[in-house]
Amino acid sequence: MLETAETGILAFLSSGASLLTSRMSPKKKNSKSSKTNEILIPEKLYFRIGEVARLCRLPAYVLRFWETEFPQLKPVKSSTGQRMYRKRDVESVVRIKRLLYEEGYTIAGARQHLRDEGKTDKTQVTLPFPTNSPADLRHLRQGLQEILTILSPRR
Repeated sequence: MLETAETGILAFLSSGASLLTSRMSPKKKNSKSSKTNEILIPEKLYFRIGEVARLCRLPAYVLRFWETEFPQLKPVKSSTGQRMYRKRDVESVVRIKRLLYEEGYTIAGARQHLRDEGKTDKTQVTLPFPTNSPADLRHLRQGLQEILTILSPRR
């Protein structure tokens, strides 16, 4: 009985192995990534949810769900209640899609990754202002006064 089960499993694996590997092959992942990278976002102020869904090749319900899961994704609502995505929101959708579908993050992992990414942006060092000596400031002030006299109406 054990031998027949083993032969049955082996037969199943040998017949379905090509089917399983073709569904799980990394080649499909690469073709998806090239499609995601091809997304061109038009220069518009606002996009409706259907437009974003078409651009990003996602169903609208996925976008509505992601709004609940990712605080970065906050489309404004029009007076009629339509979700209006800004270009920044569409870029966030593309980024979330890449993290989830191509890089294999879970929703919680992608949320944390985006949160950490936002923190690193905020911790950038500010550029120091050059310190000018009092003589340099007097020279600048004198130049500005000359410009002001040139531009002021002559009376």
